Amino acid sequence: MYEDSWYNFVPDHTHKRNPSVPQTSNTGHRRRESLLQQPNGSKQTDPIEPLQGLLEETETIISPPEATLSRRAKSYSDFYHVVRAQLSKDAAAEKKKRRKAKERSLDALMVEKAEQINRHRTLPQLESFDDEIIEASQRQYLLYRDQLEMTERHLDTLITDANGALDLLTSLTDSFRAVESQTSSFQAQCDDLLSEERRLQKLADEVGTDLHYYAYLDGVTRRLNAPGASRLVNHESFGEILTNLDACIEFMIEHPDYRDAESYLARYQSLLTKALHLLEIGFTGHLDRVSSEISKQITATQSESARHALAYGRFEQMVLEVDGLISNAQRVISSCYDQLGNAISGKSFDYYSNTALSIFSSYSDVRDRDLRPMTQHDLEVFRKDVKDINVETACRNFIKQCYERSYDEACLFSKIFAIEPQYSADPQSAYVALKGHQKALVSVANIIPIATTLQSTLQTSELQTVCNLLGWVTNEYLLLEYDEEETQQFTVHCHDLTARLLIEHLWPLTDGAFDAEVTKSISRAAISSDSLKISPVVNGVTSSNAHPITKRALELLAMYDQAMPKERSSSPVVFRIIDETILAMQRAESRLKSNKAANPDPDPDLFMIKNLLILKNGLVSLEIGDVRPHPTAMQHFGQIWDALSPQNWMGLFRGIIGGSLSLGLWSSATGNSTNGKTVPPKNQAQPAQDVNDKLDELLRQSIYAFTQRWGTLINAARSGKRGAKSLVTTEKELDEKLLTAFGGQPEVVAKLKEAIQINAQAQKEMKAEKGGR
Repeated sequence: MYEDSWYNFVPDHTHKRNPSVPQTSNTGHRRRESLLQQPNGSKQTDPIEPLQGLLEETETIISPPEATLSRRAKSYSDFYHVVRAQLSKDAAAEKKKRRKAKERSLDALMVEKAEQINRHRTLPQLESFDDEIIEASQRQYLLYRDQLEMTERHLDTLITDANGALDLLTSLTDSFRAVESQTSSFQAQCDDLLSEERRLQKLADEVGTDLHYYAYLDGVTRRLNAPGASRLVNHESFGEILTNLDACIEFMIEHPDYRDAESYLARYQSLLTKALHLLEIGFTGHLDRVSSEISKQITATQSESARHALAYGRFEQMVLEVDGLISNAQRVISSCYDQLGNAISGKSFDYYSNTALSIFSSYSDVRDRDLRPMTQHDLEVFRKDVKDINVETACRNFIKQCYERSYDEACLFSKIFAIEPQYSADPQSAYVALKGHQKALVSVANIIPIATTLQSTLQTSELQTVCNLLGWVTNEYLLLEYDEEETQQFTVHCHDLTARLLIEHLWPLTDGAFDAEVTKSISRAAISSDSLKISPVVNGVTSSNAHPITKRALELLAMYDQAMPKERSSSPVVFRIIDETILAMQRAESRLKSNKAANPDPDPDLFMIKNLLILKNGLVSLEIGDVRPHPTAMQHFGQIWDALSPQNWMGLFRGIIGGSLSLGLWSSATGNSTNGKTVPPKNQAQPAQDVNDKLDELLRQSIYAFTQRWGTLINAARSGKRGAKSLVTTEKELDEKLLTAFGGQPEVVAKLKEAIQINAQAQKEMKAEKGGR
């Protein structure tokens, strides 16, 4: 629009000397440089003559301020500050000039000279240039004003154009809205057509999918009935056939209302049966081929290491060579069993499970036939060790050998069939299926060979040998834990085998042996007169002077604790030992009570206390896991006595003697009630009574009877009753009996003496009360 030089024009107001004007003396006058001179104009060539005789008083002349070179304003704020500074500067200069004019006011009264007159004559000419000078000094600001006006017009034009564009956009928006409203119905129809297209496409896909389940029948029928169909089981494509047959059978079962669904279902199931039969025949034939080679090599060699390598290493390598057949067999087994051998419910479970059972049966027959020389050798070694060494060592070696063989068989089975059957009571599980194949070879589910061999030997062995063997098996395989990772799987396998071997076979055998021994040595044992005497304690062993039946009961308890884990401490065998021992002691007590002497020897009550306390102590030891055949001390007597003794012996004895309490209230058993009085229970306990309660009850009765009789003797001796022994003699006899029965057990003696004194005191007080009435 304008050239840049026009925008950048700034007058040069700096004071420059014109070189054309010569320098004059101080008395001469120098003319100022014109403000209208252009910065790029040519220089004046004509010399300017100075005005002679002109009196020029620059201080009193009112003129525009001296032009100065200022920076071009870049914004409104810069221009504002420049104007303000210039106006302030002009006001200060004018005040200074006025002050100088007043000082020189007297000069105006002087007579003018000729030169001054000429100078005043030229003033009107200078006044004609004031307007031009002012305009020249304000040219820059006028230029800024023009630029602002031009910018304002340009902005107004832009605003007008923007308003026009907005109006155009508004009209376009209204037009688009009108078009959209007109095409909404068309768009809705298009959406409906697209939805219908998707529905038809989905329907077509479903029809095509459903049709596939019908069309697949002809193709698979031709493949399974074609010559050489048996070779299909050696390829992976056979697994796809089984998968497709499963899908077709499941589809027909889920859609029974489809056309010919029942007919197609029957045909597909028939084809599945045929396919599984082909797999069964192929797998059995493969095992037979491998077995024919392996069995010959095993029979030909006598080395145990070579036989083991052939039976497991070489056999595994040859079986897994036909990987397609093995993968198809694993596919069938995984369709009905999971990794642990649990049954997987499905539409075709019966078909697959029957085939799996047939495959397992064929495999078990082959392994039993191939390894028969090895199993026969193990049995021969066992029988030889029984004769040459001993039964316990032979059984230990045989169990170790069988466990190792069972673990090897389990590893081989898991590699071939890709499952690890675990114990399960489910009749449809793989464990139950394998357990039904009772062979001579020990396997993960077949422990009958171990149990049969051990039982035939242990039945004729001593009970202590049986207990030693069971204790070793329990501690070695059932309770002991291994920390090594490489032996962890073997440990778990042996733990499972041991648990089943003990629970199903050895524990019942041991319980039967204990029952027979209890019947022989306790229930039917003869009680001689010599065994009823209480002899002194030997070597401080409490049970040394016990009755032989009680000693045998303690031995049986110790052996049972050795053979069984603590979880079986409440076995019926333990309670039968206690119960039969109690009955035997009651028979012995009856024979002793037949002696009607006032102070019988031996004392029947003391005899019962002695034997029952020893038996109770042994039973408590069994429960806390500290059973010894001959305990050196009655270490649990304090616990037993606290359980037997009430808190207040004096009040109890007074109640019993006075008749307000019966003996049955002291007992833990509940007696029969007659006329509001409790009748003491008989010696024979109720059938449902616990043997612990029965033992505690008999102890209470015996202790009370013993303390009551000796309390009466003590009172008679103290009172000097006629025919009674002296107190010293009575106490001496009591001490002799107690020391003989409980030698080396001062705690027991002290407790019984205390109970006797309490009973005697109770009798004395009750007698005094009756005499006072």
